[in-house]
Amino acid sequence: MGLRDWLGLRHELPQRRRLVLTVLSFVLPLAVWSIISYVPWIWHPLIRVTDPGGVDYFMNGMEIDRAAFARESANAVKAGLKAPQGYRVNPVYIQPPHAVARAFYTAFTSPPLLPTEPWLYQSLGHSIRTIFWGFVASSILGVPLGILCGTYRFFAKLQEPFIEFFRYLPAPAFGALCVAIMGIDDPPKIAIIFIGTFFQQVLVIGNTVRKVDPALIEAAQTLGAKGWRLLVNVVIPATIADIYTDMRILLGWAWTYLIVAEIVGTMSGITYFIYQQARYRHYDNVYAAIGMIGVIGLTTDMTLAWLGTVLFPWKRRARKATRPEHKALPAVLADTLEKESSPPSSAAPTTNLAGESPRPLTAKA
Repeated sequence: MGLRDWLGLRHELPQRRRLVLTVLSFVLPLAVWSIISYVPWIWHPLIRVTDPGGVDYFMNGMEIDRAAFARESANAVKAGLKAPQGYRVNPVYIQPPHAVARAFYTAFTSPPLLPTEPWLYQSLGHSIRTIFWGFVASSILGVPLGILCGTYRFFAKLQEPFIEFFRYLPAPAFGALCVAIMGIDDPPKIAIIFIGTFFQQVLVIGNTVRKVDPALIEAAQTLGAKGWRLLVNVVIPATIADIYTDMRILLGWAWTYLIVAEIVGTMSGITYFIYQQARYRHYDNVYAAIGMIGVIGLTTDMTLAWLGTVLFPWKRRARKATRPEHKALPAVLADTLEKESSPPSSAAPTTNLAGESPRPLTAKA
């Protein structure tokens, strides 16, 4: 027996190991965060003053750099004054996990400090609507154009050179133009999401469509398929599952433009909430709001992944199918390996280069 494939190079990992690794992917960063937050000698670069002692400008609850605290303590002792007291803490912008976990609830239940400010759920709803309309608009145009570019060289040569050029232009650079054209409310924010995803969408989907087996297209053309029938009956069915996966990935790309888009014009959505809470030094709410974006994105992606198994059941069956090791290889390579691994048969006839059976060697009389 060979060595077990612990890293999953050739085979799928066992279900229990996959579950353990999935849990560890979240536990390990949480453990590092907890160590930084709760273990004083790991970092904790500040001292929170509990007793000012003989230092006149120290106050209870004041946080000061450890080096400055040590220097002032030494000066107070040298002058015959009482030494200040305190304990090590992290900066206020490094919140511990328990405070952030509590903020996941209190951020929803606490009313805004000003009556004109939105609640957290209103801010989240605003951001989700911005993402939705920006991504839907880019998909309505980007998916068909990507399919055309991937299928026909005419459209690829006509569109892709300019798209390749345009996709390197940062979407936030168009913020001022979007505000000048569309105003200061939601339309320029939606436009930023559109610009950030549309051009990538065309290229990614076009590359996916190019992976269609040419034999399928040739067979369809032989049977008389052409024009839109070739697209509808061959190209789209052959690539629809992979395009769906591309759309899931590109939706995550759209979320990365959200914060930049929401500062264009009037600040709104979850970005407004984050900036306001940072201004009030409620950094636990800031971490919670950022975490909520990740939770919404991950939940959406998992839901879409499950929906993909329902819409495209043949992909699920293909993943579950188990094949022998040699059969997963190309046919020629598999046959070669089987021939090399099988011992030669003594009963098999042999021939020389001339095609004749070799004669046995005999000693001369």
